[in-house]
Amino acid sequence: MKFSISRDAFLKPLQVVSGAVERRHTLPILANVLIRAEQDQIRLTGTDLEVELVSTVTSGATEPGNITVPAKKLLDIIRSLPDGAPIEFSASEERATIRSGRSRFTLSTLPAADFPNIEDWESDINLVIEQGVLKSVMERTHFSMANQDVRYYLNGMLFETDSALLRTVATDGHRLAMSSCSLGQTNVPQRQVIVPRKGVMELLRLLDDSDAEATLAIGNNHIRIETGGLSFTSKLVDGRFPDYRRVLPSGGDKVVLADRDLLRQAFVRASILSNEKFRGVRLNLASGELCITANNPEQEQAEEVIEVDYQGDSLEIGFNVSYLLDVLNNIESEQVRITLADSNSSALVESTLDDSSLYVVMPMRL
Repeated sequence: MKFSISRDAFLKPLQVVSGAVERRHTLPILANVLIRAEQDQIRLTGTDLEVELVSTVTSGATEPGNITVPAKKLLDIIRSLPDGAPIEFSASEERATIRSGRSRFTLSTLPAADFPNIEDWESDINLVIEQGVLKSVMERTHFSMANQDVRYYLNGMLFETDSALLRTVATDGHRLAMSSCSLGQTNVPQRQVIVPRKGVMELLRLLDDSDAEATLAIGNNHIRIETGGLSFTSKLVDGRFPDYRRVLPSGGDKVVLADRDLLRQAFVRASILSNEKFRGVRLNLASGELCITANNPEQEQAEEVIEVDYQGDSLEIGFNVSYLLDVLNNIESEQVRITLADSNSSALVESTLDDSSLYVVMPMRL
């Protein structure tokens, strides 16, 4: 196996597939990247058995073949070479050699036949969507995913197709984020799948904000997204996502309209003196104003008063300030709408500009 390629052309696809390579692995070959050299292209594959990334670069091989080499070492070598440096890659059964100028590196290899590719699978749903749109609905909800929760189905993001909509939902049991976008096609079958946390974070890293098209394929146990020389495949979480519609609060009669930036800055300042463990802040609503207070075990206190558009009865309610800040950081409109019922009911937070995203935050006792 032998091919020549420039450092810059090799580095980007190598960085992409290295994201799937598991640092802590039980199988030595999972620390490796699979290199397939063909007549007209070089294909690189990385996997951790849950997520698989394949990146393709146009470059012909003088001697086609395939081999696996340690991903991190190869990436560090290529990254350390000068910009635009030409690279000659050759491999036999036991060793791979990388030459560039007067530099020469020899790496150990493992046979490509032992590399665990995700098996072929059939997709039930095939969609075409702009990368920027897909990234946006994921960014607006991903912060609400659980992290290492025993309820494993919460450690990921729900993707739901429904007629002409794609909806993403994430919850950790204390808060919920939901966002949707319209698809260019109608009569898409209704389907719910859970993409694991690692897959979500990798996708957010790989997708850009452009209007370039990505194809989305959903099967029984896998999801695949392909875009411009890159293929991302992830296993799905085998579980049932909770019925998020039952969590959405209804009947709230106390509506607060507030300047998003003013509110966010007030929460940031108040959070400095909140309890580091529980991060609680108390909200006191009265006609035309909101008072935010925070206390900590050292008996220190912060108080912020801001003007809001509110005409209802006075109300006192507590929240985790980190959850509120996460929401405000993901709303883009100048004003936010907060709908409340009483001090024991969840808050519904929305943008005043559009209803494509909404957020639910449970109250906490202080």
